[in-house]
Order: sequence, then C-alpha cells, then structure tokens
Amino acid sequence: MENSASAVSGPPGIRRNGSGGIDDSWVADVIEWFLNYDERTARMRHPMTEELFNWKQRDDESQGLVIFPFENAEARFALGAYQAFKENTSEPLLGLWLNDVLAALHEARETRREITESNNLDQDPERSWLNKADFLTTNAERRLYLTSCWLETLCTAEARVLGWIYQETFGRPFTPTT
Repeated sequence: MENSASAVSGPPGIRRNGSGGIDDSWVADVIEWFLNYDERTARMRHPMTEELFNWKQRDDESQGLVIFPFENAEARFALGAYQAFKENTSEPLLGLWLNDVLAALHEARETRREITESNNLDQDPERSWLNKADFLTTNAERRLYLTSCWLETLCTAEARVLGWIYQETFGRPFTPTT
C-alpha cells in the first residue's frame, strides 16, 4: 500500500460524464484507490492471494468449469467489481448485489473459521492458505476451505469498493437488509 496525501484525503469523489451518468474512469479510479490505500482491498495484490487465485483457476478448470483467463487476482477483482457496478446501476439493484456479496462473505468466513478451528490450521499464522490446506484429510474439505478463503478475500474487497461507490452514487451509506 502506498502512503501519500491521496491516502489521507480518501477515495475520489464521484465524477459524472456529460450526460449526467457515472464517469467510467471514476469507477476505475475508485478501484485503484482502494487497491493502493485500503488494507483489506490491497490484499488482492498479496502473493498468498495470488497463489490462492491460481489454485482456484486450476481447480475450476479441473472441475470442467469454463474459466476466464484473468492475468491475476487483482484483475479478476477489478473487472468483477467494475462489471458488478455497470450491471447494477440503480440503487435497488446495487443494494441487492451488495446484500448478496455480504451473504457470500459471511458464509465463506464462517466456513473458513469452522474448518480452521476444527483442524487447528492457525498454529502457524504465516503459513499460506494452500499450505494450511495440506493438513486437511480429504480433497472435498481442502476444496471447501480454499474456496472459502478465496471468496472471503474477494468478497471483502468487492464489498468495500462497491459500498463506497454506493455511498457516493446515492448520497447515503449502504445499509444491509436482514
């Protein structure tokens, strides 16, 4: 993460295009700001996240899923966040999307936590997720654990960025529905 006046001033304020819509470059600038200055979003650039992303791509492909060959975890996150906003531009739609992201985040976090605790995987906190998964006894449990780790990381970053975009676009903070 960088440390400068941009970090202190916060994410860029909303910019509109000539027709009053959201300027596409503003969305890209918000994503970049969060990657540079927000610790939880910057994790998308961490080597352990990259290792996890590469595992997920290989695993999806081995399961017969069609994958998009993203260059790296950061690109996967940035394109996904941008696309999510572009496809959910109204307040109700973006609110529903954010609720779904938060639900996925909660489920992934709980699943990862349960597997971690029941298998004592945090004995060495510096160990990568893939190395921790080596201690799990079944392939299904490894896949569930690693997928949960990936979704927790991805959904955290996406919720933070889209939450800011929601607030700037609609003039109020996002409030999850229960």
